[in-house]
Amino acid sequence: MSTISKVVRYEDEEEFLREMDEVLERFTYLASRYGSGNVVEGFLLWDYIGIRDYEGIKVFRLGEFPYVEGVLKIENHQRRIMERYFDEMESKRDEITTEEIAYFVKMMNEELGVDLVFYEAYDLGLNRNDAYLIINVKALNYLEHVVDAEDREIFEDAVRLLMALI
Repeated sequence: MSTISKVVRYEDEEEFLREMDEVLERFTYLASRYGSGNVVEGFLLWDYIGIRDYEGIKVFRLGEFPYVEGVLKIENHQRRIMERYFDEMESKRDEITTEEIAYFVKMMNEELGVDLVFYEAYDLGLNRNDAYLIINVKALNYLEHVVDAEDREIFEDAVRLLMALI
């Protein structure tokens, strides 16, 4: 097995995202320099939602729909249906639960007549202030053995930050 998945809990979302950015930046640099896969293959926050359009699946956070709707390649009537549901969810952003988001997504897909909207966080058991991390242990082990002295501090900082998050 080369990957593990872990649900992590955080208190301060902005701080968590800032720390994840630092971890991703360091591991991405090391992966590009040493030819490994990225140690953090991905993460999913409790409010990430995916929409399938003609080009593929686009992922965004609840509250970001107005910013991504211009890049969605979907029919106008589908966009209007989604706008209605996302406006309702976004108006409740501060208190909405994952169960409620899952319900809205189900209702939206039923009205659309096709499953275009995906919400995996609920199926993964995430709640508010939870994230799902996918960590490539094989890439971490590889980097542990190949990182030279010049980059050793970057590697150790990235590992320390990641371990603090999980």
